[in-house]
Amino acid sequence: MFHAASSPIPSPRPPRPGRDAFFDNAKYLAIVLVAVAHSWEPLKGDSRTLQAAYMVVYAFHMPAFIVVSGFFSRSFDGSPDRLRRLITGVAVPYVVFETAYPLFRQAVDGQPMDITLLDPWYLTWFLVALFIWRLTTPIWKLVRWPLPLALVLAMLASVTPGIGDDLDLQRVLQFLPFFVLGLCLKPEHFRLVRRASVRIAAVPVFALALAFAYWAVPRMNTAWFYHRDAAQELAAPWWVGPVMQLALFGCSLLLTACFFAWVPGRTLWFTALGAGTLYGYLLHGFLIKAADYRGVFARPFFHTHLGMLTVSLAVAAAVTVLCSGPVRRVFRCVVEPRMDWAFRKDPVRAAQEREPRREKVSA
Repeated sequence: MFHAASSPIPSPRPPRPGRDAFFDNAKYLAIVLVAVAHSWEPLKGDSRTLQAAYMVVYAFHMPAFIVVSGFFSRSFDGSPDRLRRLITGVAVPYVVFETAYPLFRQAVDGQPMDITLLDPWYLTWFLVALFIWRLTTPIWKLVRWPLPLALVLAMLASVTPGIGDDLDLQRVLQFLPFFVLGLCLKPEHFRLVRRASVRIAAVPVFALALAFAYWAVPRMNTAWFYHRDAAQELAAPWWVGPVMQLALFGCSLLLTACFFAWVPGRTLWFTALGAGTLYGYLLHGFLIKAADYRGVFARPFFHTHLGMLTVSLAVAAAVTVLCSGPVRRVFRCVVEPRMDWAFRKDPVRAAQEREPRREKVSA
C-alpha cells in the first residue's frame, strides 16, 4: 500500500493571497499527525514507547484541528451563502464518504457492511460534528459565557451513556469545547503562543507529556482520548467522566498551545497544502484501511522499530500527496462540489449581478 515513502512530492503552488501561512502550516502538520496516528493503531500494541507517543498525539492533534476549524467559523451567520457552503463542503462529502467507505470495505475485504448515515464510521464523524458545530455558531456568539457552557455540556455528555451512537453525538459534545474555544480566539491569541519563550517552554512540556504517557500506558484506558464513550461505558464510576473531561481539556489545551508554538509562521514548501487538508483527511482512510484489510500491518517487519518508522514516513508522504493540487482537482467534485443547480438563486445577488451589466450597456 505505502510504497511511497520516497515518492516525489508535488511542488505546491504558493498560497493564495490573503491566506495566513501559519494557519495553513498548522492544518497541514495536524493532518499529518492524524494520518500517522491512525497508522499506529494496529502497531502500537508491540511497543510501549509507540503507545505513549500515540497517547500524546491523540491528546492534541484533533483538538488543534478543531480549534482552527472554530477560529475560521467565526464568520458563520446562517446566511444563504454560508449555508450553501456548509451543505456542499460538509454535508455532501459526509454522504459521499459515509457511503463510499462501506462499499470500499466490501470490495477490498469482501465483508458486507451496512450503509447508514446515522452512525458515522471511522473518520467521517468529524464532518457530522463540524456540520452541527457550525450550525450552532450563532448561538455560541450570542451567549455570555460560551466556553464554560460548552464544557458543562461535554461533562454532562460524559455521564450520559443513553446518548447512543446516532450521529456520534458523544464526540460532537465532548469535543465541542475546542470548537467553541476557536470561536472565542482572536489572531493575537495565536501570536501570544508563538513567542520564543513559549517555543522554548514547549520542549520540556512535551518531554514531560511523553514521560507521563509512558507511565500511564498500562494504567489508563486510551479510549478516553477518543471522546466517544460515557464514563460508564469505560467501566468507570459516573463521576470520573466530568473529572476526566476537565483534566483532558486542560492537558489537550496545553499541548495544543505547545504545538501551535512550534508551527512556522512563514511560507514553506508545504504551506499551500494546508488548503487541501480535508482531502487528506477523507482520503487517507482508504489507504489505512486497505493496508489493514490486506494484512499489511500484520507483517513482522512492521512490528519492529524500523518498520514502525517506515510506516510513519510512508503515511506522512501519502497524506502529503493527498493534500496536493492534482489530487484536489480530481476529487473536488465530491469534496467541494459546485452545486448551483441544487439551490435557488438569491434574488438580491441576482439583482446585484444585473446592475453592472445595465451600467455597462448604458455606457
